Amino acid sequence: MVITAASPLAAAQGITENMVVADARALMPGLEVLDEQPGIHEKLLRNLGEWLIRFSPIVAIDLPNGLILDITGCAHLWQGECGYLRTILSKLKDKGYNVRAAIADTVGCAWAIARYGKTKAIIEEHGQLDALLALPPEALRIEPLIAEKLKKLGLYTIKSFISMPRPALRKRFGQHTLLRIDQALGTQAELLTSIHTIEPYSERLPCLEPIATAKGIEIALQRLIGMLCRRLQTEGKGVRTAQLSCYRIDGEIQKISIGTSRATHNERHLFKLFELHIDTIEPALGIELFILEAPKVEEVVITQETMWSTTAGLEDKHVTELIDRINGKLGNIVHRYLPDEHYWPERSYKEAASIQEKPATEWKLDRPRPIHLLPQPELIQVTAPVPDYPPINFRYKNMVHKIQRADGPERIEREWWMDAGEHRDYYYVEDTEGGRYWLFRLGHYENIASPKWYIHGFFA
Repeated sequence: MVITAASPLAAAQGITENMVVADARALMPGLEVLDEQPGIHEKLLRNLGEWLIRFSPIVAIDLPNGLILDITGCAHLWQGECGYLRTILSKLKDKGYNVRAAIADTVGCAWAIARYGKTKAIIEEHGQLDALLALPPEALRIEPLIAEKLKKLGLYTIKSFISMPRPALRKRFGQHTLLRIDQALGTQAELLTSIHTIEPYSERLPCLEPIATAKGIEIALQRLIGMLCRRLQTEGKGVRTAQLSCYRIDGEIQKISIGTSRATHNERHLFKLFELHIDTIEPALGIELFILEAPKVEEVVITQETMWSTTAGLEDKHVTELIDRINGKLGNIVHRYLPDEHYWPERSYKEAASIQEKPATEWKLDRPRPIHLLPQPELIQVTAPVPDYPPINFRYKNMVHKIQRADGPERIEREWWMDAGEHRDYYYVEDTEGGRYWLFRLGHYENIASPKWYIHGFFA
């Protein structure tokens, strides 16, 4: 067993990383040893990164012990970089974390100052070169062996080798060293992979004071919807799905989502959909950041208004807005279905992606189909003569139905390229009460001693 991390108290007793546990216990008999949990560093950093999204939309994990924020355009909300940095550090300290942080033009320079800087934490614009000169080689994020090699050559600070000819540096210390120098100085771009995917259509609203009332949430939501819809309107797009994220001061995130039947940038309609869910938001001690995202947007189809006709059908925006409100209040209960090219009844239709989607094929059926098709056929007891006569009666849900009219069979073969099994022989039957049903026998009658019968649908 090898030590992978040591507390400051243990380090003061000579306990270091990569030391064998048995040797460490010889130095410190009362040493407490905990098993390392795989992935714990990334999990902790990801949780902290999710919390830090309230300060910047771009937060990247820097294993094993760091987070990188792109704060472009964010610091002015906290009265400048000094107040911004002080706020982050104080909030993390209140949560029990002891952290170091720095602000610079480049990731490499901020990384170096946060870990090895001793004077100031905020580097002025274009001041990364002067800030790096007095730091040790490992501040450039180079490999430990290269840093050790530099020190063995007497190059104890970045100042002692950063001005050397680049061919000599490349030959002695590798291309990676040059890359890290360029990234720290800003001559080479460095991309960040944010833990939170930034939606192309997203609006943020930080709050100077925590919001804890429903009215405050409504005002914030209206402002965000207005900003988003004005942008979408200029691009000819509309919302299909949207999500409001509320970041509370205690670190919790409250979310509500909506969906629309067709793309829209109608502010009033979108607010009414969100308004149905505002009472599910628990502000607790207050919300300090609102983020409105539209993960799915589509082109807005502008329909020509008619002067005399009042039956626009599914093209009528009032119909689609009514459907959206019903779905928002009662759940996603209104669906539209289109034909799908399958003979097997359960696969002969599909749910439309939007109310405007056009069918790829038509309903081409030579035989009638039930208005109500069961999701899965249900087993029934049937009395039927042989071999291919329709049933005389059947029992369904403890009720016997005597059949007075019947038509069939209609054979529907199973789609063998999708699954294996017997075919179905369907019958259209009417009982003495006038109820009409769609029944089928599974497989050939003569091959089965006791064939299975099912009910699959009901006619009007």
